[in-house]
Amino acid sequence: MDIMLFHSVYGLRPAVHAAADRLRAAGHQVRVPDLFEGRTATSVEEGMALKDKIGKDELLRRAVLAAAPYSERGLVYAGLSLGGSIAQTLALGDTKARGLLLLHGTSDIAENASVDDLPVQLHVADPDPFESHDWLTAWYLKMRRAGADVEIYRYPGAGHLYTDPGLRDYDEPAAEETWRTGLAFIDSL
Repeated sequence: MDIMLFHSVYGLRPAVHAAADRLRAAGHQVRVPDLFEGRTATSVEEGMALKDKIGKDELLRRAVLAAAPYSERGLVYAGLSLGGSIAQTLALGDTKARGLLLLHGTSDIAENASVDDLPVQLHVADPDPFESHDWLTAWYLKMRRAGADVEIYRYPGAGHLYTDPGLRDYDEPAAEETWRTGLAFIDSL
């Protein structure tokens, strides 16, 4: 499977490369664009400032440019937190998308979004400061209305970016379960 994996607001950190390596070890081709062009953050606040400085439109432009040469093949879009919101936006706009794997993050959904049974899997902490229960319920309903086939997995007690061993949020059992389930999802596509 061809996978386009987008990084979190922390930038292209070792955990993102480790995630890509995990996917490659399972036999997938993975591309990890650097939407921050070499810059990384050491805190959420620093990352949000960097994201805001670059701007949402520019981040999406960079993501589209990274995916465009491969989208004809039918990509699986994946992302970590901020990268999940970017992956979701691209997958909903790509008629050849094969699937969407979201770790730690979602995004708004355009009212006119429409997909044909796009397989979507979301993994989030429970509770998550960026993905409240009310938000996730509304997100799920909108994704279903858009035509997506959605599964949500929640991990009680885990921190927001619980798959990143370099952060305080890291939760090894939740991370391992996420990867087991996520890899099975990708293999099913």
